[in-house]
This record gives sequence, structure tokens and C-alpha cells, in this order.
Amino acid sequence: MTSMQIVQDMKLGWNLGNTLDATGSETGWGNPVTTKAMINKIKEAGFRTIRIPVTWHEHIGPAPDYAIEKVWLNRVEEVVNYALDNDMYVILNAHHEDSTWLKPTYASQKKSAEELTKLWTQIANRFKNYSDYLIFETINEPRPVGTPEEWIGGTHENRDVINQYNAVAVKAIRATGGNNANRHILAPTIAASAAAVAVNEWVAPPNDNRVILSLHMYSPYSFSMDAKGTASWGNAADKAALDAELDTIYNKFVKNGRAVVIGEFGTINKDNPVDRAAHAEYFVKAARTRGITPVWWDNGVFVSGKPETYSYGIFNRKKLTWDCPEILKALVKGAQEQKAK
Repeated sequence: MTSMQIVQDMKLGWNLGNTLDATGSETGWGNPVTTKAMINKIKEAGFRTIRIPVTWHEHIGPAPDYAIEKVWLNRVEEVVNYALDNDMYVILNAHHEDSTWLKPTYASQKKSAEELTKLWTQIANRFKNYSDYLIFETINEPRPVGTPEEWIGGTHENRDVINQYNAVAVKAIRATGGNNANRHILAPTIAASAAAVAVNEWVAPPNDNRVILSLHMYSPYSFSMDAKGTASWGNAADKAALDAELDTIYNKFVKNGRAVVIGEFGTINKDNPVDRAAHAEYFVKAARTRGITPVWWDNGVFVSGKPETYSYGIFNRKKLTWDCPEILKALVKGAQEQKAK
């Protein structure tokens, strides 16, 4: 299957957020240990894809080997298998490396590229014989952390180095052979941003038609992520703005044969379930109509009336219940309603 066909088959996704990507331990950010029963519920609810964010830097030894702890790699594989056993697609990534050692500067590039190569060589070797249902993602939101340009597209230097990091990771994966020689791989823009400066300077790794563009779209920001922003969404202007954003991505990439996955989207709880559900359904339908698979960001946080807590959680992993059933229904309905563009 081509990357375009794979993305079409991925349909709708859910993130196992704030778990294997948490610092300290799998439960470090308040979520319970992941179980097969949890992943079964995700599949039963109608999700075809699960994204498993993983932070590796706390489990990597020193240079020059940068060896990954076997216990950690074994645990990651165990969780991956929970989903693959359900015939789900799995996106496995490197999540918070950008906040520690992966710096998008020319000064740091040589050392960071060496570690990135060692990291992905080990991950890829562990999974080299896995099927195409397993998809790698090179980096999460690579960006110049702590600088004024962190979330506004960085500098040309930052964007250039990130393009080269993507190429380094893809090269390392391909070199391990097995099914990795043709595995589908996600590669992000700077900060996984869909802003014009980010997408216009994104360069796909050379001579590789199985690289999928990875974007994150918390759109519109005021509704989706800004705790002090609006709690309302759904008028004609709102829909037109979202359509315009997605059309830009479709016309630049999908229309020209480059597959796209929106690896993170979602809305924080502002005691506005009707508007959140309307947004969820419209977003998924609009993305799928354009051949793009969206993946809901679920961080396991449920706090009503306090949007500053960034409550993106919709599935209660402790109770194995859906705390936001109206949003779940909307997501699944949106995926079912897609029409070919």
C-alpha cells in the first residue's frame, strides 16, 4: 500500500498521551499503567489508529552508544502489541527529546544527529519485522525550546536543521533493513506546525515516497487551546476558517501525492460540550474529506470548569468509560461522514 492508501485506511486516531511520554515513569503525570483492556475499549469505540508518544531520553545511556534500557524498550513493545493485536495502526514516536538534547541549531547538529541515529537504529531494529500497521514518527514537535521563536515558526536555521534531522532519522530506519526498508514514516514540520512559514520550508527526506507529513492542528487556537479564549464554535465563519486551513494543506501536499496525518488535535474542556462536539465532528469530516487522518490528543485530564488545566481527556482509563461521550460520538460520526474531495 502507498502512504496515501495507508492514511486513508487509518481513518481516525487517538493519542495515549501523558503516559509513555511522561517524565519519571509511565504513571508520572497521573495516568494509570496502560493495559490491554484500555486499548480494547479504544478499538471498540471506533478508532482505527492509536498514536503512542514515547519519551526516550530518561532511558538512554551515555555516548557513544546511547543504549536504550532494555526494560523500557520491552515495555514500549508490549504496549505497541496491545494495539497491533487489535489490528490497529500504531504511530510510535520520539516525543520530548526536543526539550533536552535535540537542538535545531547548526552548533548542536552534529552531536544531536549522532544520538538521533543511534536512537532510531535501536528502535527500528527492535521492530524491523513488524508489519505496515506500525508507523514510525521521527520527532514530535522539534523547535527551539525557550526562544522567542519557539511557537512562531523558528528561524530559517531551525527549519533547515529539522529537515536534516528528519532525513537522518529516516536514513537510520531504512538502514536497518527488514520491513523498515519500506516502512511508512511520519516527519514533522518545525513544532509540527501548519503555519505557512513551517509548511513552506518543510522538505521531505530525499528519494522517499513513504514519508508522511506530520502536523498538529489545535485550530482555532482561541477555542481549542487558549484557556482564556472563546468557548463557542460552529458558525459559518468558524467552519470557513477551518476549511481554509485544511485546504491549504490539501492543495500543497495531498493533492500532489504527499500523505498527511494530523497527529494531534483536540479541544480543552470549557464546560461547552455541545460546541466541542460540533467542532470534533466537523474537524474530522473536513480532514477525512481531504484524505487526512486526524488523531485526537487525549492527555487523561478531566477537570470541568478549569480550562487552564488543559483537559483534553475524553476516555477515563481508570474506569474504562467515556467521560465525554458526546465528543466520542461526534468523532466517530465525522469519520463515517467523509466524502471524497
